[in-house]
Amino acid sequence: MSDAELSDAYRTAGTPVALSTSSVYPDRTPDAFEAAVRLGYDGIEVMVYTDPVSQDVDVLSRLIDYHQIPILAVHAPSLLLTQRVWGREPWEKLRRSTDLAERLGAKVVVVHPPFRWQRDYALGFEAGVAAMEAETDVIFAVENMFPLRAGGREIVPYAPTWDPTAMECANVTLDLSHTAASGSDALTMAADLGTRLAHVHLADGTGVPNGPFPDEHLVPGRGSQPCAEVLRRLTADGYPGIVVLEVNTRRALTRDDRMADLAESLAFAREHLSQVPAR
Repeated sequence: MSDAELSDAYRTAGTPVALSTSSVYPDRTPDAFEAAVRLGYDGIEVMVYTDPVSQDVDVLSRLIDYHQIPILAVHAPSLLLTQRVWGREPWEKLRRSTDLAERLGAKVVVVHPPFRWQRDYALGFEAGVAAMEAETDVIFAVENMFPLRAGGREIVPYAPTWDPTAMECANVTLDLSHTAASGSDALTMAADLGTRLAHVHLADGTGVPNGPFPDEHLVPGRGSQPCAEVLRRLTADGYPGIVVLEVNTRRALTRDDRMADLAESLAFAREHLSQVPAR
């Protein structure tokens, strides 16, 4: 079975729940495949970062074949710590992410809004993403981010905005840790997006914007976000995308503790995706 066929097969059984490779950090990309298969996740989202495996289509294809689990999404190297991955030119990063997704059978590329200092990229971002989507079956799901707050001041490091609901982009990733960090209402944001909601990063946060680490990516159910309500609403609305667990397990003392967090996250997702709220 090809990578694309394997991906499609997983998509036929309700809302797939995938594991982001970032959820096992500081372990490596292959460890995420092993954890996902052991726990019963439906697929993988590859975070492209400094780990060479995350950038190598041949190695990733071998991991798909060995573990018999599909890569359903690719997260472009849009983070500060990945500024040098695949060079500094942001459009080249998107082109290479698209090529990786196409060759692996993934249907989604997750991308962050431009940083403010990427002026040319920011000016042409919305039109450029639309032009790239017109040339491929892969969609570009722009992720909601958050402003930074310090000393009573708000600093927005993204342009034209951190909030893709205010941007002209056809597809959006809703990240529930980022809604906590921005103080956004996740249910309202999901409703406002409507059919533009194409991808979901499931995590939790406490909504303490002035804390030292506002973007917490907690195991769902351990913060203040309406994670369960969002999942139930996805089911009720016939959401056609996937749900990706993108949680921070760096504080896990052992690998067994990390696996327990990932198992709890998967159980939470499946429980609430199976429930439909009464209208």
